[in-house]
Amino acid sequence: MSTQENILFANSAGESLIMEYFDQGRCPIYASFFGCMGCAVAMIFSSLGAAYGIAKSGIGISAVSVLRPDMMIRNLMPPILAGILAIYGLVVAVVISSTLKEKVALHTSFMQLSAGLSVGLCCLSAGFCIGIVGDAGVRATGQQPRMFVGMMMMLIFAEVLAIYGLIVGLLLLTSAENGVTDCSRGY
Repeated sequence: MSTQENILFANSAGESLIMEYFDQGRCPIYASFFGCMGCAVAMIFSSLGAAYGIAKSGIGISAVSVLRPDMMIRNLMPPILAGILAIYGLVVAVVISSTLKEKVALHTSFMQLSAGLSVGLCCLSAGFCIGIVGDAGVRATGQQPRMFVGMMMMLIFAEVLAIYGLIVGLLLLTSAENGVTDCSRGY
């Protein structure tokens, strides 16, 4: 079929609608769903990672603060770094939501979904890492204060995993609408 051939549809009111085959393949009516899912998974998975990192490292802080209350403020770095993970997801979710449209190319929606998955899953894995390293590191720092620098280095490496996902997600979003089908014309 050439792109000039038309497909005839009837809506619920019995009116006939003509949709070009070209539009049906590249601009389906369900395409915006994938962009919305990208927005949602960016927030959901990054918040899950942040929540796990805060909860797991918070357990260690609570345990150490009983014996060493003077180290509580110093040991708040793991939950702070875990909380930043949700901000990464929020940034990508806001960028995606600002470009959501009813009629959008399937390519653009898949790029938005990929960006959301990229940042969301990277933040989830970084949150697991921050939580486990933060819990063990805070407990070790409570017994030997010189362990603080080593714990911070491991936490920074864990945070960088989420930054990588953020960078890839933003790169995907910047190229999501370059050279794609214009779906703004009416059906």
